[in-house]
Amino acid sequence: MSRILIVYGSSTGNTEGIAQKLRDYLTAAGHEVDLRNAAEVSAPGLADGFDAVLLGCSAWGMEELELQDDFAPLFAEMDSMGLAGRKLAAFASGDSSYEHFCGAVDAIEARGRELGAIIMTEGLKVDGDVSSAPDDVKAFAEAVQQQL
Repeated sequence: MSRILIVYGSSTGNTEGIAQKLRDYLTAAGHEVDLRNAAEVSAPGLADGFDAVLLGCSAWGMEELELQDDFAPLFAEMDSMGLAGRKLAAFASGDSSYEHFCGAVDAIEARGRELGAIIMTEGLKVDGDVSSAPDDVKAFAEAVQQQL
């Protein structure tokens, strides 16, 4: 089975809840999953030793996309993570009343492509917390599994 790294940045706990549910689904499928809070990791070599990386970040902003405070430094240093040739997927929680609803997903995917990562599946965008879209979270986990 695959080794999967899930890193999330969460201020309210919504993105963390999604990350935990993804870990549960992927672990139940037999994968080895390492779940880490963005506040507790640094970017250099972060993806080393993993078959796939899932990055989750809440975001907001009316005029400009603002990434969650703990995740923003990782995003700025994504080039040092070792993503070239590595499978990558993005997820986020957000509030659809903001112009940049779950804009972190698009930003992570775009930057990942620039760095040579292989985008595994369309990013997961959840309006609110994990309980507001359980089927979407499960479908995302299943889509990730199909690409491993």
